[in-house]
Amino acid sequence: MPIYQYKAFAPGGSVKSGIVDADTEKDARTKLRRQDLLVSQLNETRGGRRLKATGSKKDGDRTSTITKLKSARASAQGPGSREIDIVSGITRQLATLLGSGIALNEALSALVDQAEQRKVETLCREIREDIQQGANLADSLSKHPGWFSPLYVNMVRAGQAAGNLDSVLTRLADYLQGQRALRRKIVGALTYPLMMVTVGMIVVTILMAKVVPEITKMLIDQKKELPPATRILVGASDFLKQWWWAIFLGIAVLSFIFERIYAKGGNGRLRIDKFMLKTPVLGDLLRRAAVARFTRTLSTLLQSGVPVIQSLEITENVVGNRVIKDATAHVRERVMEGTDIATPLKKSGVFPSTVGYMVAVGEQSGELEQMLDRIATAYDEEIEVAADRFTSVLEPIMIIVLAAVVGYIVFAIVVPILEIGEI
Repeated sequence: MPIYQYKAFAPGGSVKSGIVDADTEKDARTKLRRQDLLVSQLNETRGGRRLKATGSKKDGDRTSTITKLKSARASAQGPGSREIDIVSGITRQLATLLGSGIALNEALSALVDQAEQRKVETLCREIREDIQQGANLADSLSKHPGWFSPLYVNMVRAGQAAGNLDSVLTRLADYLQGQRALRRKIVGALTYPLMMVTVGMIVVTILMAKVVPEITKMLIDQKKELPPATRILVGASDFLKQWWWAIFLGIAVLSFIFERIYAKGGNGRLRIDKFMLKTPVLGDLLRRAAVARFTRTLSTLLQSGVPVIQSLEITENVVGNRVIKDATAHVRERVMEGTDIATPLKKSGVFPSTVGYMVAVGEQSGELEQMLDRIATAYDEEIEVAADRFTSVLEPIMIIVLAAVVGYIVFAIVVPILEIGEI
């Protein structure tokens, strides 16, 4: 059943907006008229986005095209950070309701009533409508790739097949929160150094563009020969004042090229990821994060009843590193040929040897899922240590570099001033 977003005049002249379920636009207007609402605008929506405006056909077609493009882009990129946070909350609530014995349709109705955002309410309404029309939950979720990843959909499908959907949803909510926490750890470790670099560049730029020219102008007016260090500083200051726009444009172009190469996911991204993993300290942090994501995701999928081949296929798309992804794809191919998981894992040369041996123990004891979960927990703790080490190593290096640059500027300015004073 379509969902319409409306704006209408209520009795007394106040403006009211909301959404209404109806088979057709005419039925929607009839429903609103029964509520004493005079409709001024009525748009069909899907996933929180407008599909068709009732005014101009051309505008409606254009909006529909844009919506399809956004949907295709969402399918390729998957849910973003904000969507993951929202989905995590919805998943937790739905798991609690189903665990209490409430039917799926009624649980979705409760989510509709509790939704605080319009797009979330519309999303839950559409899923509920699909369920009422006979679709299963996994198929309905797959229609919203901007909200629910393939991992999410496959886990729900496995949970429905096994009859333990509430347990799977609880596990999903825990997984989403864990991945969000892991992302925050990595971002937090990288934020402080980036802030220091940014502040340092701003300070040096101000010194070179404002302070240095004023002081060096005074020295040049003395018509005395400047020391080599001062001449280099004056040249650098003049270059920065004249070509600052080219510098910033070059940085922007290089950033864009880097982003496009990385997003394309070809050999360029493979080289970048290899280089990042070989970087001292930072490479250790990124490797541990990728291994933690690999083991946690695979454990969650296997515990939810997803077949091992499909679990590995999904996992290779969420590890976040091309080197680890290729190694996971190789493991999947070997498993399809009949081998175990541990053997190609050990031979990959990408995963730490301890991971391969612990996976082998888990396979031999029949507790692979639990062993993967223990590995992920151990690596989560190691990530905090690696993040602290990365920050503690990088901080003094950046301070020394910044102090050296500022010190050179001060030295190049003070030396000729002292020479003038002696004369």
